[in-house]
Amino acid sequence: MAATPAGTVVPANRRRAASAQDDQLIFETTPGVEIVVSFDQMELKDDLLRGIYNYGFEKPSAIQQRAVMPIISGRDVIAQAQSGTGKTSMIALTVCQIVDTSSREVQALILSPTRELASQTEKTILTIGSFMNIQAHACIGGKSLGEDIRKLEHGVHVVSGTPGRVCDMIKRRTLRTRAIKLLVLDESDEMLSRGFKDQIYDVYRYLPPELQVVLVSATLPNEILEITSKFMTDPVRILVKRDELTLEGIKQFFVAVEREEWKFDTLCDLYDTLTITQAVIFCNTKRKVDWLTEKMRSCNFTVSSMHGDMPQKERDAIMAEFRSGATRVLITTDVWARGLDVQQVSLVINYDLPNNRELYIHRIGRSGRFGRKGVAINFVKSDDIKILRDIEQYYSTQIDEMPMNVADLI
Repeated sequence: MAATPAGTVVPANRRRAASAQDDQLIFETTPGVEIVVSFDQMELKDDLLRGIYNYGFEKPSAIQQRAVMPIISGRDVIAQAQSGTGKTSMIALTVCQIVDTSSREVQALILSPTRELASQTEKTILTIGSFMNIQAHACIGGKSLGEDIRKLEHGVHVVSGTPGRVCDMIKRRTLRTRAIKLLVLDESDEMLSRGFKDQIYDVYRYLPPELQVVLVSATLPNEILEITSKFMTDPVRILVKRDELTLEGIKQFFVAVEREEWKFDTLCDLYDTLTITQAVIFCNTKRKVDWLTEKMRSCNFTVSSMHGDMPQKERDAIMAEFRSGATRVLITTDVWARGLDVQQVSLVINYDLPNNRELYIHRIGRSGRFGRKGVAINFVKSDDIKILRDIEQYYSTQIDEMPMNVADLI
């Protein structure tokens, strides 16, 4: 275990950055990638090390042990690992290492598919870089343009943002790109799929030619890996084998419901179990989120909800309440499935089964973060059985019928 530098306070609830099963993962890695098992051996700046230990990390997680060194040495990297294994903090620490704080120009750009994830990345950078005077700013839609312009004019080292707003800032010449040396695409399978691809290429056109590119995601389908040849040079690949992807610590169950309307009664029966811990309930549409929230409240259940059509201020407030534990049950769409980390969540309910297999992993990964235990419960109508079996087969996992004592497992 790495020694903690003098004068650093380590929180009592130290984050476990690497769990036992994390060390057992099977990676398919480009030959020559070394595994560096402690932060002290990574030749990081002293003030960055202080920030890492102060944040509560003891040792690098499996993905960090393999990917940090290639990234800070300047290589293009494709890094894949499960949800909850420290991908955001890996991005934060590598960015803090490569930025030159004596210059006030933007040197690293991180693009994320959701505003919440972009904000979370900004906060992680500011926390890990707190002893280094790192200036980072989240450039996201739904926030004041004036604030973005003021911050960028003042000068920041790192921008974490969503593609639309970042593109806008570049075109206004407020976000100057000449000193950017690193582009990170977080949740890159989502970023390179139809929705964002054009915006990403749009941003990419404005970036310097000798750019370093890093892709990070829990799921990287082959078609995404094929696109990468267009803008990456001889990338180091660190991929987890697919059957290693379902998270060991998460018990997965299903509840058979014959008809859609039975799901609601099942959820009400489970409500007391949900509030023992904190729970996230996923629906496939914004309309369904609003409908379910309304229906739960009309039966006097306390729930909060969030989706992409809500104003940003409201999304931020709901997020803050849920993080603080003031609300215990959050009903949401897949806007919440990717990358968001709330330590206390140990139960995820798929009220609707997700529309694709990749989303299943992202959703259930909201529980059991950093190797803690978690439970995922899937509501399955008779015509969903095939989808469930398909998910099981794809990830070589097993999803059993929910036992009566599910509360004891959380």
